[in-house]
Amino acid sequence: MIFNTLPPSLRNTLIATIIASTILGGVIGGVVGFVASGWSTSNVWPWLNETLGIEQIARTGGNADESPQTQTVVEDSATTDVVEHATPAVVSIVVTQDLSQLYNNTGPFFPFDNFFYFGTPYQQQSPPPSGKQQVGGGTGFIITTDGLIVTNRHVVDQENAEYTVVMNDGSQYEATVLARDTLNDIAVIKIEADNLPVLDLGDSDSVKIGQTVIAIGNSLGEYSNTVTKGVVSGINRRVVAGDGNGFSEVIEEAIQTDAAINPGNSGGPLLDLFGKVLGVNTAVSREGQLIGFAIPINEVRNVIESVREYGRIVRPFLGVRYVLLNEEIASANDITDVDYGALIVRGELRTDLAIVPGSPADKAGLVENDIILEVNGEKVTQDHGLARILGKYHPGDTVTLRVYKRGEITEVEVELSERE
Repeated sequence: MIFNTLPPSLRNTLIATIIASTILGGVIGGVVGFVASGWSTSNVWPWLNETLGIEQIARTGGNADESPQTQTVVEDSATTDVVEHATPAVVSIVVTQDLSQLYNNTGPFFPFDNFFYFGTPYQQQSPPPSGKQQVGGGTGFIITTDGLIVTNRHVVDQENAEYTVVMNDGSQYEATVLARDTLNDIAVIKIEADNLPVLDLGDSDSVKIGQTVIAIGNSLGEYSNTVTKGVVSGINRRVVAGDGNGFSEVIEEAIQTDAAINPGNSGGPLLDLFGKVLGVNTAVSREGQLIGFAIPINEVRNVIESVREYGRIVRPFLGVRYVLLNEEIASANDITDVDYGALIVRGELRTDLAIVPGSPADKAGLVENDIILEVNGEKVTQDHGLARILGKYHPGDTVTLRVYKRGEITEVEVELSERE
């Protein structure tokens, strides 16, 4: 036969074409047969939907007298399923304060910069305005059925403010701030309620660049449970986040995403397509578009567990000031033996000592310019910083530090204390 004399690649292509044509012809023939036998399009589309996963939507023609036209779409069901499941557990947080407390002797002071503040800024008046009014807002998400909620610290950072949690159904609860994390921009608040919907916490260590993520938040402090979608643009980012009042903090190992994070989204969840929380949305770059950051949920998990167990945040404390060593820093300081670890250094101010007096590090004999290489056999690197490794332990735990000291490597045992 001529078919057998064809080259193998051409025979395979011809076979595939025949199979595809047969299948397509069968589908078309089946549809025509259904219609010819008296089936209407209302009967055909459910069969196609079930067989091929194609959904039908109606679209009105351009003119009023035109009959509706039909087109097909494939629905992104994974995203809609996550949003439907997660939305009831995402809340808006409203900040209320006496306006007279927002003013000092030199003019108005607002608890949030313009990124978090919404509404028209007040103009200085004489006398200053007074009375309670909504002055800020943010987002949070419920993690226990009895009302524990995670949010950003800067959302609930005012001691003399009142905080109200607004649920997705519009119901409102007064909130109490249980803990504000001094190291991360994280806070835990509580409302008195039962049988609440909750979000499951995922594993931020497994996050991959390019994976799809969903952000839900109280955008602009006005549009509750706004949904944005994007991908993970980067991991292990070191971000210096600041506000309009000159305050700043460092976010270690942040997750970068291009899912839009708008003012008011702070404290909301960054979710994967399984509906699990990968991070807490906390900052956005003003110098670029669609560059947002979230605190990895594994960093937040220790805070949550501490609040559950102790009613406050309990952290282990070593008592060193350091920078993470890399090839550039090692070369600049003529360090040739190692190129990783935590290099103990003093800060820019004279009061920023390298070792906190009386701390576990001080008692263990650590000094400036020592390099902590490992903690209990785990290397201290750019991807696994000292703070992150120590966060796995508790006050009272004894850890073994592998230290590069004056050209030699030694091991030191340190009993961690509680950070005050």
